[in-house]
Amino acid sequence: MRYRSIGDIEVSAIGLGGMPLSIEGRPDHDRAVATIHAALDAGVTLIDTADSYHWHAGETGHNEALIADALATYGGGTDAVLVATKGGRGRPGDGSWTVTGTPSHLKNACEGSLKRLGVDAIGLYQLHKPDENVPWAESVGAIKELADEGKIRLAGVSNVSSAQILEAREILGEKLVSVQNEHSPAHLAHEPELALCTELGLAYLPWGPLGGIAGAATFHAVAEELGISPQQVCLAWLLAKSPSVVAIPGSTRPATIRDSAAAADLVLSAEDLARLP
Repeated sequence: MRYRSIGDIEVSAIGLGGMPLSIEGRPDHDRAVATIHAALDAGVTLIDTADSYHWHAGETGHNEALIADALATYGGGTDAVLVATKGGRGRPGDGSWTVTGTPSHLKNACEGSLKRLGVDAIGLYQLHKPDENVPWAESVGAIKELADEGKIRLAGVSNVSSAQILEAREILGEKLVSVQNEHSPAHLAHEPELALCTELGLAYLPWGPLGGIAGAATFHAVAEELGISPQQVCLAWLLAKSPSVVAIPGSTRPATIRDSAAAADLVLSAEDLARLP
């Protein structure tokens, strides 16, 4: 397993995105826990979650509680595992997503995450999405207050533009260590934000990293030649884009996260990379 940095913390280059374990179509509890345990067995030391990763109304924090349970029941050590959660979005239970970036909401959300995760301070707390009805500086300012109070150790922002990254950096300073945007074969719009993160030394966590892989013929061709899965090729391609990238593929089965984790050790040739987007 190769490692990369998020702030002053070293994490596996491939993490686990927890969302599919708690939203629509989620596996049962035992399989979900087995999937998290399989990730840990494979050397994964970053698990990404959010208080809004749930299915039904009234289930806020389902994924956080699941991860806390999986870590508590794991047979090996978990001290090196960084759990990164997020606040600022909600799910009414009808499949839709809401955005609430008021300082009061973010502070209350953080308190709930602290309790569910069973920690005194959250390792990495991320502002889930800008709220168009709340000035960005106010939302980010609330994250700074949480950091100043010692409730979060490191901060991140998600679903943001380059301008929002720079403004967040002005407010948070060195506490800002990561950016999480959608990035995949099907979604390359955030290449400028990736370049900015690389320049600033911020970790870049592409969410939905396997998006579009089913129809990406070149990835399948490279995978067939190498005798591996297209998913591994896709994740290795993302890692090759920048040393800032830490990929967080989702999974609902032990076999798929083991396959994804193996991509951390895959180094694609210059020739293969030239064939990919």
